[in-house]
Amino acid sequence: MRVLLTGAAGFIGSRVRAALTGAGHDVVAVDMMLPAAHGENARIPDDVRNVDVRDAAALAPLLDGVDVVCHQAAVVGAGVNAADAPSYGSHNDYGTTVVLAEMFAAGVERLVLASSMVVYGQGRFDCPEHGPVQPSPRRRDDLEAGDFEHRCPLGGEELQWRLVDEDEPLRPRSLYAASKVAQEHYALAWSEATGGSVVALRYHNVYGPHMPRDTPYSGVAAIFRSQLESGDVPRVFEDGGQMRDFVHVDDVAAANLAAVQSGLGGFAAFNVCSGRPISIMEVAAELCDSRGAERPVVTGQYRSGDVRHIVASPARAAERLGFRAAIDPRDGLAEFAFAPLRD
Repeated sequence: MRVLLTGAAGFIGSRVRAALTGAGHDVVAVDMMLPAAHGENARIPDDVRNVDVRDAAALAPLLDGVDVVCHQAAVVGAGVNAADAPSYGSHNDYGTTVVLAEMFAAGVERLVLASSMVVYGQGRFDCPEHGPVQPSPRRRDDLEAGDFEHRCPLGGEELQWRLVDEDEPLRPRSLYAASKVAQEHYALAWSEATGGSVVALRYHNVYGPHMPRDTPYSGVAAIFRSQLESGDVPRVFEDGGQMRDFVHVDDVAAANLAAVQSGLGGFAAFNVCSGRPISIMEVAAELCDSRGAERPVVTGQYRSGDVRHIVASPARAAERLGFRAAIDPRDGLAEFAFAPLRD
């Protein structure tokens, strides 16, 4: 198949491209080389076209003969304040609407969309007394006191995290998350209006070789790596008990390949995760142990708006896409401790 791949020079996009070409697909690779993702002095690879997906005139001719669009291009990050909103809205949401409009004009009926776990907001929780509940955001007074767990809004009991599945409500809690929800909603509406198919892949915590070192695209694993390389030790926020799902970038690429090759119709969303929950403290400790460094430092610090626990169910992706992550985070992090990073 002929695949138009946006964001093709990025950390994830470059691995997706390798997976697609390795499977024999013809890839049209585009990237606008945003400095926030690639650095100020990055050069675009010779075989990647410098295209902004918001530029319909530049995008349209590239869709000729394309069977599937694999849309990875996005501005990512938590969003520090409201000043970030126009960037997310422009690149992520307006950019996606341009892609969808040009796909319709060109008769391209299949989209694979890079989404994110952030669409779920705080995740899924059960109360021992009241069953499934949606917790309120954690209070600053509790965080200051070192009480980091969510409490039941009905009785104040400590809540227990559960695996998030794809039927959970979408509750964005950051500007970036709001933009990813909007991307999914535009894609869903496009699918229903045109009869096209969309596979939205909700990536969890992606890590792996050539991850950006110190940008909003970095993620906590790369931040810990950078601290170790500078002679420091990882500094873990809260008490380190935050639970996440870390998924290797090569597994993410495999999920994209499975989505491109799937025959699914309509709109379908899937968690892309390892299915093996791990705490932030375990992530830091695995990197330290692999490098023979001192143990991580638990700071007790917190960031307002951070999610306490979010872990995912891999069941639907396994059943409908045939995708199962191959790399256990504990093995992958041991390798990542010495993997090259992207400056």
